[in-house]
Amino acid sequence: MSGADLLFNLRNFFHLGAFQAAINEASDLTALSGSEALERDFLVYRSYVALGSLELVISEIGNDAPMGLLAVRLLAQYLSSSVPQDKVLETLSEWMADPVTNSNPMVCLIAGTIHCHEENYVEALKSCHSGATLEMMSLCVQVYLLMNRPDKAEEQVKAMSQVDDDATITQLSTAWTGLALGGAKVQDAFHIFQELGDRHQWTGLLHNGSGVCNMRMDQYEDAERDLLDALNKDANNPTTLANLIACELHLGKPVSRYVSQLKMTDPGHIIVKEAEAAEGEFDKAASAFS
Repeated sequence: MSGADLLFNLRNFFHLGAFQAAINEASDLTALSGSEALERDFLVYRSYVALGSLELVISEIGNDAPMGLLAVRLLAQYLSSSVPQDKVLETLSEWMADPVTNSNPMVCLIAGTIHCHEENYVEALKSCHSGATLEMMSLCVQVYLLMNRPDKAEEQVKAMSQVDDDATITQLSTAWTGLALGGAKVQDAFHIFQELGDRHQWTGLLHNGSGVCNMRMDQYEDAERDLLDALNKDANNPTTLANLIACELHLGKPVSRYVSQLKMTDPGHIIVKEAEAAEGEFDKAASAFS
């Protein structure tokens, strides 16, 4: 009989987007094997990355750290622009060409994550196609959804369910895919977000998921409540701000403040780019009549 999974709560907090709770949980995890300690540190440093503490990650992970942690440091360097983008991609290319590092699930996951930021979805899929872990499989789900291929995402979710149907990351991947597929699966996705929130804890990620489900079901006032709850947990989360903009437009409410916040927190967000393009076209048309 196998022993208890000492990292279960830590992993759950991380996947639910409760990053500070994950860090706090990890502080009590000391009696771990070498592999467990590495996974703990991998999740903790990625939690710090998610919270924006990039310099902490860069300063604490030394050159002699395990490859998985060096990959997290590279992600922090990429996001902080402390290392030139082309140098980061060159390093990734070297790692993925090495049969030792390209078989390391942690390295593959971070490589896929960086390629997603680059919107290089083919390379992201190549990085994680082996599906060595549920998290790698989940990243493939997210990439397929970004590529507007919910059919492929659904295939990947089925494979995840065969590995561990009850895992939080499998449930989240199922919900995200259901949202994309639409129809009755949106209601199923809504129930998943509700169950995860009630069973564990409500996070900005879960409030956003529930809010988007409500928007898909034309329940915009319920969606607004969900998204404002998410905003209360993190006032600068780009996903929350983008979803609020969409929701408030449907409700006929002003969105200029949320658009301004989004411009400050994520200048490269697609909504910001589209808004700036529309403003440019308006100014161009207006100048023709001046």
